Amino acid sequence: MRFDIITVLPGLLESPFAHSILQRAQKKGIAEIVVHNLREYASGKQKSVDDYPYGGGSGMVMTIEPFAKCIEALKAEREYDEVIFMSPDGETLNQAMANQLSTKTNIIILCGHYKGIDQRIRDIFVTREISVGDYVLSGGELPAAIVVDAVVRLIPGVLSDETSALSDSFQDGLLDAPVYTRPADWNGHKVPDILLSGNTPEIEKWRFEQAIERTKQRRPDIM
Repeated sequence: MRFDIITVLPGLLESPFAHSILQRAQKKGIAEIVVHNLREYASGKQKSVDDYPYGGGSGMVMTIEPFAKCIEALKAEREYDEVIFMSPDGETLNQAMANQLSTKTNIIILCGHYKGIDQRIRDIFVTREISVGDYVLSGGELPAAIVVDAVVRLIPGVLSDETSALSDSFQDGLLDAPVYTRPADWNGHKVPDILLSGNTPEIEKWRFEQAIERTKQRRPDIM
């Protein structure tokens, strides 16, 4: 699976993709993550990618030409399943969406900055807009990293335990049950006896009941 991320600040994405699961996925050849510097597609001596908004107002707007040149150059090399724009007014990212995106082959992600991007970029090129929550960040780079992380870990072969991602919170519409590890007794705080019983059917029943109870308490909106 390949991600092409277009950004004016590529340095913001160096660390998220250079460690842990995302790094291993790339080394295994399962995921390819390519970051493109938008300024390389800008014209003029200053390589400017923004301008004042028509109609006045505060802030600067990212111009259409650099994005268009970069997207068209990428599309000349391969077909893309989605061109995603990270935006606070897009669909809210959830596990079902991550599952769906993990079945794709090639994805472009556009990272906005400043006041926003020229609406024509969204109208002409973007196939999907995604938000990571009801708040505004300085740019789309961190949200893009979140999308990539949420999607790549679902691709077969990325996690050492293939079943791990399938038991995560939200996969079955519930939050995950509490988890414990050694020691079984830490300063009088003990692991529930059922988890030490070795009775797998009863343990799974306990986990399911705990997941339901935790979801009722913390996220009744998804029940």
